Amino acid sequence: MKQKIVVASTNPGKLGELRAMLDADVEWVGLSDFPGIEEVEEDGVTFAQNARKKALGYAKATGLWTIADDSGLVVDALGGEPGVKSARFSGEKLQGEDRTLIDHRNIAKVLELLKDVPKEKRTARFVCCLCLASPEEVLLETQGTLEGGIIDREIGSNGFGYDPIVFVPGLGKTVAQMTSEEKNSISHRGNAIRKLKPLLAAVLEGQER
Repeated sequence: MKQKIVVASTNPGKLGELRAMLDADVEWVGLSDFPGIEEVEEDGVTFAQNARKKALGYAKATGLWTIADDSGLVVDALGGEPGVKSARFSGEKLQGEDRTLIDHRNIAKVLELLKDVPKEKRTARFVCCLCLASPEEVLLETQGTLEGGIIDREIGSNGFGYDPIVFVPGLGKTVAQMTSEEKNSISHRGNAIRKLKPLLAAVLEGQER
């Protein structure tokens, strides 16, 4: 019987990405398969704490293994902000507000805070922490990063979030100028998933014994 694993997200894109990149012989389900499930509050001070809390919380609520992630942008000159507040850096989402409007608001706040900071001190990175938990305990944790620098205006229309202002020197473009394939090959989430893949395979093999 296949192991069933919940992806702690209602985002079908994230579910598809994990399913494709992990390529494991499991039955994947999302939070949308559990209508009425209580949302786990993300009140940790680190990405790892939030991922762990979500994975354990939803695993206990569903009785199934659960994989959760928390990710965001860390800017050195801002003391690590926006960090765990990345999605709500400019304030909470208003009812009915389009996600892209919030993204632009968050970007505007970062650029305003960095307006007097010289280019060489605008180092930043995207961070993603992944956690797989059973209802009883944390099974696996990985972290992936993507290093870059914050430019002074938005460039590119692909991606989402802070992608248009994060410039990756090795590729000479912002994350928002990359194709999906380019982004997945170097992204913080892609790196965290690639680290998780062999660990998950080993845990699943152990379950079958």
